[in-house]
Amino acid sequence: MTSMTARSNLSMRPSLPGDPLARARQRLDVPCDMDMAQGSSVAEQQPSVGEAFDVILKPAPHPELARELADKLTEIRIDENLFAIGRAEAPFDTSPPEAVAQLSRRHARIFIEHGFVYIADLGSKNGTAVNGTPVRETPARIRSGDIISFGSRLSYRAQFAPRTRRLDAPKPIGITLAPQRDDVGLQPIELAQFPFLVSKTDDTFARYRAQYPHQVNYVSRRHAHVFIKGGAPFVEDLGSTNGTFVNGERLGASAVELKNGDTLAFGGTHFAYKVQLHGDEGESTLTEMVAQAAAAQSHHDDFDSDKTTFVGSAHSFLDIFCVDQAAAREDEVNEEAQPAPAEEKRQDTRQAKRSKFSLFVGELRRALASDDPHAARRTRIIVACVLAVFVAGGAALFYSGSPERQAKSLMADGEFGEAAVVTNDYLKTHPKDAQFAAMNTEAVLKSNVPRWLAALKTGDFANANAIIAQMRTLAANNADVHSLVDELEWIGKLESFVMSRGGADAPIRMYADEPRIGAILKHWEADASGHQRDLDRIAGYVPEFRDPYALALSHLRKLQSDDSVYLAAIDRLNASIVKSLGQDDADAINATLKEYADKYPRLAGLDRVRADLAAYTDLRRGLIGASLAPVAAAAAKAKFSTPPFQEKFRQMSAGPLPPPDVLAQYTTVSDAWNRGQSAQAIDALQKLPQGTWSPMVQKELAHKKSVAAQFADLQKARGSKGYEDAVLSFYETLDLDADSFYAKAVAPEVASLKDKAIGRAQMLMAQAQTLWQQYRTNGGIGGSQRLESGVSDTFRTQARLLTDAQDAATRGMRIFRQVKADSATAKWSALASEIDTEADLQRRSLQDLRMVLEPGLLNTKLSLIGGGANSEARRTP
Repeated sequence: MTSMTARSNLSMRPSLPGDPLARARQRLDVPCDMDMAQGSSVAEQQPSVGEAFDVILKPAPHPELARELADKLTEIRIDENLFAIGRAEAPFDTSPPEAVAQLSRRHARIFIEHGFVYIADLGSKNGTAVNGTPVRETPARIRSGDIISFGSRLSYRAQFAPRTRRLDAPKPIGITLAPQRDDVGLQPIELAQFPFLVSKTDDTFARYRAQYPHQVNYVSRRHAHVFIKGGAPFVEDLGSTNGTFVNGERLGASAVELKNGDTLAFGGTHFAYKVQLHGDEGESTLTEMVAQAAAAQSHHDDFDSDKTTFVGSAHSFLDIFCVDQAAAREDEVNEEAQPAPAEEKRQDTRQAKRSKFSLFVGELRRALASDDPHAARRTRIIVACVLAVFVAGGAALFYSGSPERQAKSLMADGEFGEAAVVTNDYLKTHPKDAQFAAMNTEAVLKSNVPRWLAALKTGDFANANAIIAQMRTLAANNADVHSLVDELEWIGKLESFVMSRGGADAPIRMYADEPRIGAILKHWEADASGHQRDLDRIAGYVPEFRDPYALALSHLRKLQSDDSVYLAAIDRLNASIVKSLGQDDADAINATLKEYADKYPRLAGLDRVRADLAAYTDLRRGLIGASLAPVAAAAAKAKFSTPPFQEKFRQMSAGPLPPPDVLAQYTTVSDAWNRGQSAQAIDALQKLPQGTWSPMVQKELAHKKSVAAQFADLQKARGSKGYEDAVLSFYETLDLDADSFYAKAVAPEVASLKDKAIGRAQMLMAQAQTLWQQYRTNGGIGGSQRLESGVSDTFRTQARLLTDAQDAATRGMRIFRQVKADSATAKWSALASEIDTEADLQRRSLQDLRMVLEPGLLNTKLSLIGGGANSEARRTP
């Protein structure tokens, strides 16, 4: 049977739990699937999966690059799925040296995968960044419009364009890797799809582990890859421990084209193959490629076409360029595959130092292995002392000699908090150092964002705010972090608001939530795309931020919806309330509140409006009465909590409503009157200051004088023939609330006269009914009569009929309630209510004309309807 090593795309490839490449792929997938809110960071529409497109890199101006050098940089059009970036790669090898000085020889790679564009940093010295976010071990997604930076000087803006059709499109190519040695049992490898990743974890090489464990372990997890460029195959070493060799030469920083007949080896001389290319027009199928490969290998006696490893599906560039530093330490070192001494001299300083250190350790090992136990013991003591001095001195030299080494070491060890302190201190004296600014940004975010997220999750917003303050301190000298911390602070405010309300779907509280919602949305809408770019940067540094970030965007969209529906409705409702208050139309406000409660079920806070409306209604009713007592009581209870009513109360306080000092003086009047001290109450009432309330004071003064006089006469008439009629007549003139002392004084006698009192009340109600019918027959009081420039006889007659009807009904119903005549009360209550409603309507209608009628005329007309001295006279027996 033919053995087949099948490969699949990234989305279909299984992965083991804890696999670093699987975690990397999961992180990469997140931004592709995230539901972007308004102001997405995707500047242009992305090409669809499967659509061929080119990536265009346009030079972007950079403050650290001179203008004349920037003008010499050319636009780069990438029409391959893999593009190499390095100092020796085209077109950088022909660019001005000053412009590309910060490029490493093997700096980065841009590749297209599944319709998306990614960039991978290859451990470059000066780093790679996308929109200011460094690219680390995991490739970063590139979107059209993104800024890609190599070091602190060289930047490009990425744009996507439809791929130009090629007239000379390269034909498909296949490769046979035929084993050079026929004594180790290796199978030929047939490559039909690219890229192909050489990896010891893949079955292509892992199948030999039981027989050749060391040789397999000389191959790295990410050893090399074979890819197609311009129709030709290339091989590139991926920084493997033991190297990749073409024709015996170890590969350096650049990929090398494979020619027919080349020898290709991985990790030494064991896995060494002869390269055979297939690309003629007649070879269009994999079967034909295999046949030619079998013919070409006929000189191997043990070659069998049924024992060939077929690679029929491509690897993923995401697997190829996702770096796992920890896994690299698992590789065995093949001493035979290491560079020769002449080549060692060309290695960088760090590798040379490491080699010398390895030699030193080897010598120590031989010394410690001496057969003489005494000599060995002395050697161990000396070595221990030397090592102690060496380690202490080396560490001091390391940390004192280079803040950069210290910061990088702390970053590599995951000591991000200490790294943030070191980099921030350095930036205080070197504010323009881009490398330290980038390290400080990463350190501040990685050391604090996870703690901030934990506080946010538990609702500990005080602690979250404290962490934000710490981040600002750790980045005090790094302006790049400030906007990122602002975004975190904004998300904290958003989540605090959402949680305090009980969730995103909680009711919108009128006159409470609008300012906070407005502030949250104003911040976002000021620069939605900029905010999202900053949030994307944070997620690039701290992957666990992505879920809270997505949740915050969900809450943001909900608030935007509430703003367009509920906040707009609140604005309309508020305008309607203000308008109705200006017209003193409480009935209209009640109707509007009912309408909005039915139409907007999540609208809360209407109870506050209703409570303010009730207090306002009591206040307005008191202002048209015949006593300051209801006004004083209503003003004392009025605690308006909604803006329209608070403003209306301020207007009333500056107009018809007595000021607080007058109401305070009136308290003396009420206290004396309620104790039956009529002379003291009348004297205090006469001493009240004059104002718009003076007509009301005069009415109350007349009433109190009348009640005091009648009560004195009643005491003198006690036991006389007409005493019972006098008691009932006196009782009729009382206001049971304002004249409570006098009502209680005669209550027992009124109760003893129940039958006679009921008869008198029946007579009063019959009188009220007659007057009311006459008023209705005459047509009531119309708008033209209220607008008259004088007081016509018709208005005067109708006003008297209405006032007398209300007065009689009020007195009759009062007697019924006092003697507890429930059946009579029920019989006549509808009539009394109908008369009161009409009287209130006429008073409100006249009040609406205060801007039209002359004040004196308005007061005269109002006095004719249910008030004034004339009414008091009619109530006097």
